Amino acid sequence: MHIPRYDGYIFDLDGTIYLGDQLLPAAAELLATLRAEGRRIAFLSNNPTRTREQYVTKLRALGLEAELGEVINSSHVMVEWLREHAPGATLFVCGETPLITELAAAGFPLSEQAGQIDIVVASFDRSFTYHKLQVAFDAIRAGARLVATNPDRFCPVPGGGEPDAAAIIAAIEACTNTRCEVNVGKPSPIMARTVSALLQLPPERCIMVGDRLMTDIAMGAQAGMATLLVLTGDSTRADLASAPHQPTYICATLAELL
Repeated sequence: MHIPRYDGYIFDLDGTIYLGDQLLPAAAELLATLRAEGRRIAFLSNNPTRTREQYVTKLRALGLEAELGEVINSSHVMVEWLREHAPGATLFVCGETPLITELAAAGFPLSEQAGQIDIVVASFDRSFTYHKLQVAFDAIRAGARLVATNPDRFCPVPGGGEPDAAAIIAAIEACTNTRCEVNVGKPSPIMARTVSALLQLPPERCIMVGDRLMTDIAMGAQAGMATLLVLTGDSTRADLASAPHQPTYICATLAELL
């Protein structure tokens, strides 16, 4: 299958560029080739458990060229969304230290007092406890809004996966009888607009490359980008039958893009 070249390449990370601490086949060669051709590159992740700086460090440790201005993750998009739509809001975060640190560094006050909390932020949280659920419950019952960093059901890891933000969101929604108001991660148009602005390219000149039909491919398709499903992570060919958005291209590995 011939896959034409695009001006901008947007790569998911987990399951597309690497899995755990191992580069996936042909990732290094492909990225080096695209850079040599002058293509614009962005790395896009729904995972908020690393800061953008930590993603750059990881990519470089794997032998890849990467700059901070090429990386977008859901915690960064959450900060930008809050700055625009809820400046100065007091937050309670069901999330891990990197996300909490990034939100605090952006100037958002944090609280566990229900009457003080304006927004509950739900996220991937391996330290989730009943206490956190109680605080979120009390805050929302007192009028706080519920937003989330990403809608992923699980995070792929070598040998399986870990429950992701969807589980935290569902727990909060179930006990409060409310719905998450905004989810900034893929497939959200909020993240699509953020990466288009980073690349300074219109969507039709970009291709979204990822391993998940419901996030990577759905976001690219809804934004008007070409999409490429790589079968090194979550989604399989069998999943295509029930996917609302079909990829433009399908590859077993990134080697087929070389």
